[in-house]
Parts: sequence; structure tokens; C-alpha cells
Amino acid sequence: MIALGGVIGAGLFVGTGAGIALAGPAVLISFGLAGILALLVLRMLGEMAAEHPSGGAFSVHAEKAIGPWAGFTVGWTYWAAVGVVLAVEATGAAKIASGWVPAVPQWVWVLIFMSALTAVNLVGVRNFGEFEFWFAGLKVAAIVLFLALGAAAIAGLLPGVDSPGTQNLSDFLPHGWGGVIAGFMAVVFAFGGLEVVTIAAADAENPRHAVKKAVRTSMTRLLVFYLGSMAVVVTLLPWNDSEVGASPYVAVLNRIGIPAAGQIMNVVIFVALLSAINATLYGAARMLSSLAERGEAPKALLAKKNGVPRNAVLASTAFGFFSVLLNYLWPDTVFLLLLNAVGSALLVVWGFIAISQIRLRRTMENPAVPMWGYPYLSWLALAAIAGVIVLMLSDEQARGQILSTGVLVAVVAAVALSRSALRLRHHDRT
Repeated sequence: MIALGGVIGAGLFVGTGAGIALAGPAVLISFGLAGILALLVLRMLGEMAAEHPSGGAFSVHAEKAIGPWAGFTVGWTYWAAVGVVLAVEATGAAKIASGWVPAVPQWVWVLIFMSALTAVNLVGVRNFGEFEFWFAGLKVAAIVLFLALGAAAIAGLLPGVDSPGTQNLSDFLPHGWGGVIAGFMAVVFAFGGLEVVTIAAADAENPRHAVKKAVRTSMTRLLVFYLGSMAVVVTLLPWNDSEVGASPYVAVLNRIGIPAAGQIMNVVIFVALLSAINATLYGAARMLSSLAERGEAPKALLAKKNGVPRNAVLASTAFGFFSVLLNYLWPDTVFLLLLNAVGSALLVVWGFIAISQIRLRRTMENPAVPMWGYPYLSWLALAAIAGVIVLMLSDEQARGQILSTGVLVAVVAAVALSRSALRLRHHDRT
């Protein structure tokens, strides 16, 4: 459920409208390509996590495969990025809550959500798992219901709803293959969050079995949920409908006559955001604790109670609580500013995962979750990740995201290499 819920986020329910606008019905190809890349990354990550379960996950794998500087770089980059993501998610949830209760300012809602979910993560890992199970369950139920209603409408089984047949798919490539590529860049980030399942596996009673089961059962379901829901949207409605661009799921529910469709989707998105805050904070805290265990972060972050790295949890909430002030000062612009700051950090993490798996596989005799077609598909995934980065650099709107992430990674890598150099000098002297 954590694997499924981690990827089914607000990006799916809202952000997919941009992909449809860029690719038209061919967004199905864009989603298929992005989904295949995400599944390859998940498979590579699952292979390593089953052999080396750790709360540091891909940071530990990078350290084993490449060197301490790589583990430091990817670990701190991930932690910094998801710290900002926490603020983004809390701000998104606060915007929805402010619409329901206008009398309460947006910044107060951010404070409430951050405080409540920090408390959940501090009490115990079982609490996190319980909350995330129900959050994920609600999201999965919403997607399944949406697919069932959409399929019934397409088949002409809903009273008062005429089936459009395939007429909305006739202009399948309105912007050509260039639109498919642009759509791919827009939707690939909707798959962010899948890495949390391997971080969470370290807290399972049997990590090897937990990773194996989660990776194998979630892959096909994720593709069905994403491709199925997109197929419903582009089949029922013209791709260039203004409602589709704004919120494709709301547009479909309105089309089939579901009362208060907008508010229903607001509830689903709200739950998705709370789930994302919960899972993001969990992943950030475990990553920071793992860095501390390896001497790459202050030892004070190792303090635990009931198995929970309490100081790491509190440190990981720092920017989320700082965003309370940002929401007080700039409530209308803070969301996009924060989102643009970390939008492409996911690609850096995926790149390190691919490189680490290619190198670590040589040390594994019989992996429990073997990567398909090794080493060819591993290299293909790495090339695809590099290709997305190049495409983003060539796109004026996306360039700012990739450059800001590049600066963050360069600074963290410089610190990592400086630490390695100092350690080497100290070793030589002694």
C-alpha cells in the first residue's frame, strides 16, 4: 500500500492536465514511456534494497557502489529536496482547506498539518504505517471508482450519458511526436515517491520479503491506474477542452453527471497531499538518520525512542515549519516558487540508483528481485534519465528547474569531496 500510495499523489490528480495539453490523446504514450522508466528504476531499487535493506536506501547503495562522496551527495540532495517538498505539500493542502474554511488563514493550516503529521511520525513507526495504509487505501479506492465509472460511461452503461465512442481519439497526435516528448517530460515527475517503499522496508519484520512483494505487486497496478485513468479522460472528453487542462478528473466527473465533482476531487487531492506529507517526512527522517549512522551528519540525529529517530524527524520538518512564515508573507506565490526549486531532484536520485545498481549487481550471486535484462535495461534507464535532463535544459520553461537542482547537487558534491579529501589527509598523517 505504501508503494501504491506513494506514487498516487496530487501530481496525478492535477498535474496530468499539462501532459494532455502538450500531447493530446498521445499522452497515453507519454505516460507509458514514463511508467516504464519508473518501473525500471523501482526494479533496480528493489534489487538493491532486498540485498542491502537500509533506511538510507539509495544513499547507502551509492556509497557501496561508487564511494562515500556519492552516498553523501545523493543522501543530502534527497533530504534537502524532500524538505522543500514537505512545504509544497503542506501549502497545497492548506490552499484546499482555506477554500473550505476561509476564516482560517492559509499559514495557520500549514502549521496545523505540519504539527499533526510530525506528531504521527514521532509516536512510532507503526503509527506511520497505519496512517499511510488508510491514506493509500482511500486514494486507491478513488482511482478504482473513477476507472469503473469511466469504463461504464465509455460503454454507454450510465443513464443520461452518451458514449463518445472513439471520436475523441481520432486526432491522436495533434502535436506530433514532439508533443509526446513534451508530454513525457511533464508527466514523468508524477511517478516521484516510489523510492519511499524501499526506505520503509528497512522497518519491516522481514525486509527482503517485504521489498520483493511490494515491487512485484505494485508495478502492474501502477501502470493500470495511470494509463487506465488517462485512457478514460482522453476517450470521454476532447483533449483540448479547457476543463481537461485545469483538472482532468473533475472534468470527467462533471461529464458523467456526478454532483459536486469539484469538491469530491478536492477531498481526494487533500487526502493525497496529507499522505504525501506523512510519507515524505518519514523518508526524509530515515535518510537523515542513516547519514548520521555513517558519520555524514551530526551524531545527535541518531537519538531514537520507540525505534523512531526523533531528532531526525524534527530536523526534517524545519523547512516545512519555516514555510508557515512564507505562507504568511506570500500566500499566493509560495507554492510555485517552492515547486520550481526542487522539481528535478528526482532525476538526480534516479540517476544515482541506476549507476549504483549497474555496479552492485556484479557483487550479487542470486538477487531476490533481479533486474530484468541486466545490464541492457539498466543502461537504457540511465540513458533515458540523462535524455530527460538534456531535454529539460533545451526547454526554456523547464531549464530553471534543472539548473537550480544542478546548483544544489554541485554544492553538496563539493562538500562531499572536500570531506573525503580531509579524511584522506588525516589518514596519511596518522
